[in-house]
Amino acid sequence: MMILALEFSSDRRSVALARDGFVLAEAVEQTGGRVTNAFGLIEKVLTDGKVAREQIEVLAVGLGPGSYTGIRAAIAVAQGWQLARGVRLLGVGSMEALAAQAQAEKIFGRVNLLVDAQRGEFYLGEWDISADKRVEAGPLRIVAAAEISARTAAGDRFAGPAAERIIYPPAAMVARLAEERHIFVPGEQLEPIYLRETTFVKAPVARQL
Repeated sequence: MMILALEFSSDRRSVALARDGFVLAEAVEQTGGRVTNAFGLIEKVLTDGKVAREQIEVLAVGLGPGSYTGIRAAIAVAQGWQLARGVRLLGVGSMEALAAQAQAEKIFGRVNLLVDAQRGEFYLGEWDISADKRVEAGPLRIVAAAEISARTAAGDRFAGPAAERIIYPPAAMVARLAEERHIFVPGEQLEPIYLRETTFVKAPVARQL
């Protein structure tokens, strides 16, 4: 199965191309802003992997939590690709990809994964990780910076894009996790993992002069 994976949930945006569990190519872009050269990254992995667009069978997207703008951009690319070429789509939690990356980097024991949620808050995922398994130890939640500071002082360990031990959820790991799954979804069902309620303000009706 030829998989193109997009992981834009952190400021290290990445795209990976994988087939049958083997990563053929990967492109990474470090960005501190909201702009992502999504199509440039995609073109690079397709060129490096010597794969044509029509050979892509599955497009896997990291759904966050993390950069809402980045995740939305990845979902938009996936939705457009499905409309144009009929590929199958999969969503993978970026926190799960982060836990898998921690395991790959041999970060074992109780691992607290930390992702910036803005507004002085963090997304916190708690995992028990060993060489042969990883188990989510509690529900994903948003916590205040004060709680992280207190737990750090008490000796808790944190890893992730917003932690002292910096690791990122790479697209290559999203591709590996997607390889094990076969529950495909239509594009409109891909939604970011976002623990806050979204609030939209309807614009007032324009006044006629």
